[in-house]
Amino acid sequence: MNFKSIAKMDLGRLILALTIASVLVSLANTLHASYQVQRQQLIDAALETNHAYASKLAASTDDFFASMMQQLAYAAQVVARDFDNPALLKAESERLFLQTDSFNSIAIIDRQAQVVSHAPQTLQLLGRKLETRGVRKALADRKPLISQPYLSAAGNLVISVSQPVFDAQRNYLGMIAGTIYLKHENFLNRLLASHYYQDGSYLYVVDQQRRLIYHPLNNRVGTAVEDNLAIEEVIAGIAGRREVTNSEHVAMLAGYAIVPATGWGVVAQRPKTATLAALDTLMLKVLLHALPVAALSLVFIWWCARRIARPLQQLASGARTMDDPATAGDIRRVRSWYYEAAELRQAMLVGIGLLQRNINRLRQDAQTDALTGLGNRRTLDQALAAWEREKTPFAVMSVDVDFFKNVNDTYGHDVGDGVLRALAQHMRDCARERDVFCRIGGEEFLVLLPRTSPQVALQVAERLRQQVERADMAPVGRVTISIGIAHWAGDAQGTAEVFKRADEMLYRAKRAGRNRVEVDMPEIRREA
Repeated sequence: MNFKSIAKMDLGRLILALTIASVLVSLANTLHASYQVQRQQLIDAALETNHAYASKLAASTDDFFASMMQQLAYAAQVVARDFDNPALLKAESERLFLQTDSFNSIAIIDRQAQVVSHAPQTLQLLGRKLETRGVRKALADRKPLISQPYLSAAGNLVISVSQPVFDAQRNYLGMIAGTIYLKHENFLNRLLASHYYQDGSYLYVVDQQRRLIYHPLNNRVGTAVEDNLAIEEVIAGIAGRREVTNSEHVAMLAGYAIVPATGWGVVAQRPKTATLAALDTLMLKVLLHALPVAALSLVFIWWCARRIARPLQQLASGARTMDDPATAGDIRRVRSWYYEAAELRQAMLVGIGLLQRNINRLRQDAQTDALTGLGNRRTLDQALAAWEREKTPFAVMSVDVDFFKNVNDTYGHDVGDGVLRALAQHMRDCARERDVFCRIGGEEFLVLLPRTSPQVALQVAERLRQQVERADMAPVGRVTISIGIAHWAGDAQGTAEVFKRADEMLYRAKRAGRNRVEVDMPEIRREA
């Protein structure tokens, strides 16, 4: 839509267009704000839920290891009574293995790392010396230990939970260890797998070396995970929640916690898209519920716009034919049911009356000065007549170009005329549209400022004087003006006196050195 078409748009359509735009913008802004708020709430809730679940599962895992340690500690006390009794060792190892499914295997090892008993018997480890990393560390430390994941003698990825065995004299006899196969079925695996995998949500566990201890995809167990901020924080001992990107470049909302007994990190996460999936449907429902109300509102606004615009359209139609004597009757019949239309109709009737009385004379007499484009004396007289009739107070500025004769004598009248035209433009720039500008002869000008106090008139005059002083009027260069100001308060006294006082102030400015403003109010007179 270009500016020309906007200028021709009637008020009713303009009001309707603006209203529709406002309604649509408001609706869009409301939906956007609601979407953003609810989106963030869903993300925060998902992060908090995953963090709470990860914390709960980490605590359960820690309890599981505490229970295993307790079982092994009791068994260590039993076998310590007769560590050289093979039957006792076998019975205790099988009891531990069969009592619960916490361990995938049990081994009793002497201080030379030789297996003296184990369960199940299918492992065939009896008499073998074990050199695995977990066994070596447990024998060296001689204290309860949960090992880091390692490959067992049978080639399984395992972790070892062990307790040292001391006799009554605190002599170190060896250790009793239970192993958990990370890729096989056991209690730990079922505990971690109890997460409800829906809409792409899943849980995994990593150790301090960023290796996966548990993952829903069994082939991922034992592999290391890199470039994951959640894992970096959890192995640093920081529990929390954040948005991350998984190995498949899917945005996930993750909560993570630490298993105190092992330093493992439990990470529960849900795809961000799954979290926000319901929001799109919800916003669509909100939009569908809002549209009927918006449509009814637009119909009501359209009806109101037509009612508001109709009187103004009729008045605008009358304004195009104000020179027609029948127009006044048409305007009187306009139903102006609100204040602005009624005032406008009354103003138009007054204007038409004035226009009809003066139109012939206005067509015959030019109202502007040919050189400067400012008003002439007729313009001045018409303004004064109207203001006197309406008792409109005004200020008058009498303006004269300093040493203008020298300009004409030095540069010629054409250059002098250019100076006068430039001064007229400066006067238009410094005053207001409602002010009246007149050239009353030669280099003398009058500016009438309706409903203007002397103080404001002084500000306008000073602005004009300074602007002219700064202007470069080639080829003359610097030109200055002097200004006298007087004020008519709208009283019964005629306006002739105010022009006389303005001239007196102008001559006072000339006598005081020119390029200055003098005001007919002693309390605000000042040097130019």
